[in-house]
Amino acid sequence: MEMKKAGKVHYLEPQQMTKRGEAVMGFTTRHEGVSRPPYNSLNLGSNTFDSPHNVEGNRSLLARSVGASLDRLVTVKQVHGTDLLVIDAPNPDFAHFHALECDGIITNQPRVLIGVTVADCVPVLLHDPVNGAIAALHAGWKGTAGEICKKGVAALQELFGSNPAEILAAVGPAIGPCCYEVDAPVMEAFKKGASGWDLHAVPRGEGKWGLDLAGANRRQLTEAGLSDGNISVSTMCVSCNPELFFSYRRDQGETGRQMGFIMLQ
Repeated sequence: MEMKKAGKVHYLEPQQMTKRGEAVMGFTTRHEGVSRPPYNSLNLGSNTFDSPHNVEGNRSLLARSVGASLDRLVTVKQVHGTDLLVIDAPNPDFAHFHALECDGIITNQPRVLIGVTVADCVPVLLHDPVNGAIAALHAGWKGTAGEICKKGVAALQELFGSNPAEILAAVGPAIGPCCYEVDAPVMEAFKKGASGWDLHAVPRGEGKWGLDLAGANRRQLTEAGLSDGNISVSTMCVSCNPELFFSYRRDQGETGRQMGFIMLQ
């Protein structure tokens, strides 16, 4: 992935997904917004104690920077689950979607900017360039244990006839195993719902593990039928890069949110 700038917004762009020019997408950094510390400055999360006016201003800045309008930016109320919002028809008003409790958005509608907000969790973007469909997924440990990536791929197949071998994916910056320590309840839930725990969890003693959430979601994408060569994965740990990213754990809960965003042109 390469650092790009659109307007004033700096973001990581998965180049293999954008080279055809059919979609705009990326993973924002924390720079160039209007929020003040500790949310400085491009805080895009509405579930913070930042001023709602600041968040709206930041979201408007992002939308304009990528050629959209604020009323075409769709996010949802993320609840660490695996439910998905599907937008498969023109809609005159997207505002009511913001209160829906789910953790992914799928659409085949052009000029609709969809996004998920994160501060440690994994943002995952999917693009089917053949059938013209996209998805934005929020994968924390619960969503990863529930295999939200597999669910997103399956929804693209069922709704829009996508062939997994033709789907492009990007796994954005998240907290890395260097900083993400989990305990036995996470291990038990993960083993019950998803495969690959032993491949992505490093024992640290005393009932603790370092968990590679990004790697686990990449594995789920390949298990869902995506080609290794069609998956881009950021190796940046948000907790280790305070100058670029917000991190809920590092900042002890008082922090902003970056966004994984994608829009069909």
